[in-house]
Amino acid sequence: MSTFHAIGLMSGTSLDGLDICFARFEKENSIWKFQILKAETVSYSKEVEDQLRNPIHLSAEKLLELHSEYGFYLGRAVKNFITKNKIVNIDVISSHGHTVFHQPQKKFTLQIGDGRAIKIETGLSVVYDFRSQDVLMGGNGAPLVPIGDELLFSQYDACLNLGGFSNISLKLNNERIAFDIAPVNIILNNLAEDYGQKFDKNGDLARKGKIITELLNKLNSIEFYSQSHPKSLGVEWCNENIFPLFANLDSMDVLATFTEHSAEQISKVLNQYQLEKVLFTGGGTYNSYLIEKIKEKTNSEIIVPEKEIIDFKEALIFAFMGVLRINNEINVLSSATGSISDHSSGIIA
Repeated sequence: MSTFHAIGLMSGTSLDGLDICFARFEKENSIWKFQILKAETVSYSKEVEDQLRNPIHLSAEKLLELHSEYGFYLGRAVKNFITKNKIVNIDVISSHGHTVFHQPQKKFTLQIGDGRAIKIETGLSVVYDFRSQDVLMGGNGAPLVPIGDELLFSQYDACLNLGGFSNISLKLNNERIAFDIAPVNIILNNLAEDYGQKFDKNGDLARKGKIITELLNKLNSIEFYSQSHPKSLGVEWCNENIFPLFANLDSMDVLATFTEHSAEQISKVLNQYQLEKVLFTGGGTYNSYLIEKIKEKTNSEIIVPEKEIIDFKEALIFAFMGVLRINNEINVLSSATGSISDHSSGIIA
C-alpha cells in the first residue's frame, strides 16, 4: 500500500475565502481511498478580496505584481495552517490559484498565485498551474475535478458542484465526461450585494422575488446551453452574456428568476442523462431554495454529504491531483476537458 499526505488550496470565483484541505491518500491494488484530516476556510480580508475581485482590469505590470503577492499570501496562509495544526508529514502542497482569465479557445488561461512563492514560504514541494497544459493541448482546462470523482467518488452516478458555476461529471459509455452547466453563485452573490449581503442565504431573497418570464426565456435561450460538451464558463462570459440582461430590473426579481434558471438548467442535465444518485457539493448546496427548485424538476436522488465534503471536496481533489502529479500519473481526463489526450498536469516547484 502507498500512502501520501497532501494539502490542497482552492480559491473559487465566489471569493468566499481560501479553502485549505489536509488529507491522507492510500492506494492499494489501484484503488484509492482518502481521509480528510484537517480543513478550514481562511476568509479573505477586504483588501485581498478587493484585489481578487477585478484583476481582469489590471495592467500587465500590476497583474504580475499581484501574481507574486498572492503567491506569498497563499504561502503564509498554508504555513499558518501547518503550524496551527502541528502538521509534520506533507508530501506535496497543490495550489489551484485564483482564475483571472479563462479563454481556452484562444489557448490561454491564467490562475494567479505563483507556486514558487508558496515553496519559498513553506520549504515544501508545490504543484501549481494545473490548467495551462490542458488548454495548450486543445482542451478547456476545465473541469479538472473529474479525476477525483472517478477515483475517489465512483459510488455516485454523478458529482455536481454548485459553486460560482455549476458543473457536473458523470460516466457515459465507460468514459467520464464533465462540463459546466450554468453560472450560479457568481451571479447570485453579485445580486445579493444590492441588499448588503455577501450571498443569498438559504435563497431567502430569491424566495421573496417574482419570476420575470421574459428574462427567464432569454436566459434559457442562451446558445451555450444547447452546445454539446466539453464546455466551460468564465467570468468574462457572464459579463458579456448575463449581466447586460439585468439592466433596469429589480434585483430581488432577478434573483428569483436566475435561481429558477439555474435550477432548470441543472435539472435538465440530470434528466437528460437519467442519473439516479447524484452527489451535490459546493457552497450553493446550502441554498435550500435552489435545492428545492431542482428537486421539483427531477427524479434524481440528490445526495447532500457531510459539511466537510460539501465545503472541501474541490480542495481535497486538488490535493489528490498534486499526489498524482508527483507520481507522474494521469490527473487530467481528456474526455472531460476535450484535450488531445489524458495527461499529468501541473508545474512542480
